[in-house]
Amino acid sequence: MVNHSSPVGFTLLGFSEHPRLEKILFVVVLCSYLLTLLGNTLILLLSTLDPRLHSPMYFFLSNLSFLDLCFTTTCVPQMLVNLWGPTKTISFLGCFVQLVIFLSLGTTECILLTVMAFDRYVAVCQPLHYATIIHPRLCWQLAAVAWTMGLLQSIVQTPPTLRLPFCPHSQIDDFLCEVPSLIRLSCGDTTFNEIQLAVSSVILVVVPLSLILISYGAIARAVLRINSADAWKKALGTCSSHLLVVALFYSSVIAVYLQPKNPYAQERGKFFGLFYAVGTPTLNPLIYTLRNKEVKRAFWRLLGKNGDSKNT
Repeated sequence: MVNHSSPVGFTLLGFSEHPRLEKILFVVVLCSYLLTLLGNTLILLLSTLDPRLHSPMYFFLSNLSFLDLCFTTTCVPQMLVNLWGPTKTISFLGCFVQLVIFLSLGTTECILLTVMAFDRYVAVCQPLHYATIIHPRLCWQLAAVAWTMGLLQSIVQTPPTLRLPFCPHSQIDDFLCEVPSLIRLSCGDTTFNEIQLAVSSVILVVVPLSLILISYGAIARAVLRINSADAWKKALGTCSSHLLVVALFYSSVIAVYLQPKNPYAQERGKFFGLFYAVGTPTLNPLIYTLRNKEVKRAFWRLLGKNGDSKNT
């Protein structure tokens, strides 16, 4: 049987077959969410209040932190309710809002990480021309492109997904209203939606990741030509945090959106989807603060201490 009308709501199954695991995940997700709020809010404050962080790198980082705050706030409260209690439902409107924001912010992050890789490429390979190339106007334009691309992707993909003829049980085998899970819920022909998902995944995941890898390949070649230990150290300090964030984000996105069709991959995709929605926004500020002396010094200055004397 197929439900040709829009359902009243959906049931988010998650790991409902493992009640004990749900309680553990509730604690993990709650702690991660609190750390996400704290870490990303701190980066936003430091990037705004400290004049020494008024640079392109920290402008893009503050965009990423704001995005992560919105990203987790969209899905984590609903996730916590579903993990803790017996009621695991989400209204059709709630699913619509979650899908719109999730698609928009996920796409924006893909583009934003690519922009940040370009910023690092210019910083390492064209250091003398960095201020001329990466000027404030270009920063705002690149950020606007990232956010606009996210909005367009959401507008393009959300309506066809939610117009699918869903099975009457309306049970989504996931934590969130995501495109792959909603396609699996459909009892009708999903050929168009699968093609649309594949094309958008290539354009918005594979292409940006390829550009990032090309940027870091150029950075590696430039550093190897210098053949200097100091240059290696400086390049590593400049790029390592961003490269680690890219690895964590894209590995989980690929596992969710480019996974093969089989039960094992679907079950594994739940864990990666959970990490994609909760883990990466938590780890991003930790990576950028623990590995960045400028951010740590700005933190000490915010507390009224002499940040320039803090080397740890």
